[in-house]
Amino acid sequence: MNIQKTISPVDGRVLVERELAAGPRIEAALDQAVTAQRRWRATPLPERAAVALRFVEAMEAKADAIGEELSWQMGRPVRYAPMEIRRGFAERARYMIEIAPRALADIPVSPKPGFTRFIRREPVGVVFTIAPWNYPYLTSVNSIVPAIVAGNAVLLKSSAQTPLCAERYAAAFREAGLPDTVFQFLHLSHADVEKVIGDERIGFVAFTGSVEGGHSVQGAASRRFAGAALELGGKDPAYVRADADLGHAAENLVDGAMFNSGQSCCGIERIYVDRAVYDEFVERAVRLTQAYQLGNPLLPETTLGPMVRTSAAEFVRGQIAEAVGQGAVAHLDPREFPADRPATPYLAPQILTNVDHRMRVMREETFGPVAGIMAVDSEAQAIQLMNDSPYGLTAAIWTTDEAAAVRIGDQIETGTWFMNRCDYLDPALAWTGVKDSGRGCALSVLGYEQLTRPKSFHLRLVTA
Repeated sequence: MNIQKTISPVDGRVLVERELAAGPRIEAALDQAVTAQRRWRATPLPERAAVALRFVEAMEAKADAIGEELSWQMGRPVRYAPMEIRRGFAERARYMIEIAPRALADIPVSPKPGFTRFIRREPVGVVFTIAPWNYPYLTSVNSIVPAIVAGNAVLLKSSAQTPLCAERYAAAFREAGLPDTVFQFLHLSHADVEKVIGDERIGFVAFTGSVEGGHSVQGAASRRFAGAALELGGKDPAYVRADADLGHAAENLVDGAMFNSGQSCCGIERIYVDRAVYDEFVERAVRLTQAYQLGNPLLPETTLGPMVRTSAAEFVRGQIAEAVGQGAVAHLDPREFPADRPATPYLAPQILTNVDHRMRVMREETFGPVAGIMAVDSEAQAIQLMNDSPYGLTAAIWTTDEAAAVRIGDQIETGTWFMNRCDYLDPALAWTGVKDSGRGCALSVLGYEQLTRPKSFHLRLVTA
């Protein structure tokens, strides 16, 4: 018997122990999913949508309890954790349910005498969702709810750091009246994850995680003709123009860099500021960052919790120390944050200046509460630096000139381009990335395309 253990970053204790599924259990889950999906796809769309809506309501009703579980599992302050359910999760799920009739409707083609022709969207079958720990509900809802609404069955593998999330999903779907085994979850080893991806009973894989993990998923899926969506890393940039509202820009960007202890694939990690407003922007950003309260995430006054594990915090400490050794200036003294302790997940936030692209902190994903800020002398320099990255998930500009934002956005290699905001997913827009940030598309009407396959109906009318 193999046991998966979850270590809480709050106090280092073993929080959850779960048995990893073995071969017979995995086989049974896959067989049950295929059987259940055949029945579920025959359920009328309005009924499927109604079940999904009841599921969302069941999750919302338990948001506080779910939030406290998240705080223990991955360290987000409890003052924010329930909002993962109440805001982003519920907003995305409800939007995808609302647009389902339009997104899944038959696609007509031009009339042709003697023929009836249309394209119908069929569910792909069983969707395998592999969710990360940093936003375990926000990432997984992007595939799970629309997959269920589209008539698929779903198999969820949650991160070993947040295993209770899968159990919350299952309980809410039961409460909503979803037929048994249309949704299932398994705790799996890495080797068994790859086996499931390669199984012919899986119709589609939705993965959120590291670039290395994405390569493994793609490799396992490539042995078959199953689709895979990969939402991977980010090194998301921002550009503050001279005409920006600096108060708004600093507040948004510091939050975009520090929220969730910087552990967001679309968090802001590097900021380029017009030299004319650089000094003032840095002063504002440092002052805002100094106001964070680092500490136990279960306390209501805490605004910055621990990172997910000590090794993650040590990685970030290493990037900061290396950058300072190369000439960067660290503007915050960790001693101002009493909870900051080496060799623990508790890490003080940091603002770095005098940085450049020789430094790992400006090139490699940090995934921590750190932002590097560079002065730029022109729009062209800002564009060049923003694109100087292997990643392309989101990027943002702060300006009062919408035409300039569109013009510059057309030149940025990214999946989403923001003006005067960051670190947010609008469910009406496609969520996608370029370069090492992955491939595929979730949310919006387009998000249903990867969870269905087209079937053409070509009907010739013959009269006697």
